[in-house]
Amino acid sequence: MLKLFHRTSGKAGLPPGSLVHVGEQKIEHTKVSVVDYNETEHEEFEVKTVEECFSFKDTPTVTWINIDGLHDTDVIKHIGNHFGIHSLVQEDILHTGQRPKLENLDDYIFATLKMIYFDEESEEVNAEQVSLILGPNFVISFQECEGDTFDSVRNRIRNGRGRIRRMGADYLFYALIDSIVDNYFSILEGYGERLELLEEELTDNPTRETLHVIHALKKEMILLRRSVWPLREVISGMEREESPLISEPIHVFIRDLYDHTIQVIDSVDTMKEILSGLQDLYLSSVSNKMNEVMKVLTIFASIFIPLTFVAGIYGMNFEYMPELKLRWAYPALWIVMISLGVGLLAYFKRKKWL
Repeated sequence: MLKLFHRTSGKAGLPPGSLVHVGEQKIEHTKVSVVDYNETEHEEFEVKTVEECFSFKDTPTVTWINIDGLHDTDVIKHIGNHFGIHSLVQEDILHTGQRPKLENLDDYIFATLKMIYFDEESEEVNAEQVSLILGPNFVISFQECEGDTFDSVRNRIRNGRGRIRRMGADYLFYALIDSIVDNYFSILEGYGERLELLEEELTDNPTRETLHVIHALKKEMILLRRSVWPLREVISGMEREESPLISEPIHVFIRDLYDHTIQVIDSVDTMKEILSGLQDLYLSSVSNKMNEVMKVLTIFASIFIPLTFVAGIYGMNFEYMPELKLRWAYPALWIVMISLGVGLLAYFKRKKWL
């Protein structure tokens, strides 16, 4: 499940720039992989030590260094110090409860955002923090665990499809963010299907479990909005940023990415309104069902009240009640009572109360 609060007590009292991992350790060992390419060549491998990727800092090719696992602070420190990443930025990378943001620090651009994906085993939507560093000829990505939404980018690099191999590191930086934003659409499609099923269930047979599902979805939607909403500022900041690290041709792609982000935000807001409507629909359905039950009980009570009145009169123990001594008094009383019941039923039918 998406988490609303993160434990930060482990950093209390420490000076700024202290490298402490705040969050859950999701994998056992930190993994560092490198993708290095230009227009004609491509190389992809996993390094055993972080020092092996230091030589790619000043190469003429475009290099993508990906770190899976943030719990090993020494790895983050070594690669951060070598590539000139400020200690406060390293601290933000290790703090997995960061709000999505973009910072221009002259020599590099730092961005952090939330990557959301659907776990098929647990059938839950999970989120992890992804931090990106854009340098002159490299991009460094920091992820909490192995497995991401970047396979489409890797395949484009491997196969040389599109313009990614002809462009620089800024286009790779854009492509990684675009991959995260595009994955939001697939997550929202899954939510849309669940909302349709919920609406059918509410119409046919609303239960208390349905209400629990609605509450869980509302919570997830709030957390999803908290992850998506700041993206607008991040993408807008990239578009406005006058940095030599982002070339002019990339701005047109960033504007398209901004449009996608607005669409995601609008979809999230729409789904929040739909969930509120479904909650109201559940309460209305339960209220209508209760009204139907009360109507049936009221009708039965209305039928039996006059019958009880008649039975109560002839159940009194007075000595002089001439009807009690009549031979046909008992069947006549039954005829009267049955006629009253049938007459009331016919009246309710004619009024369409039944």
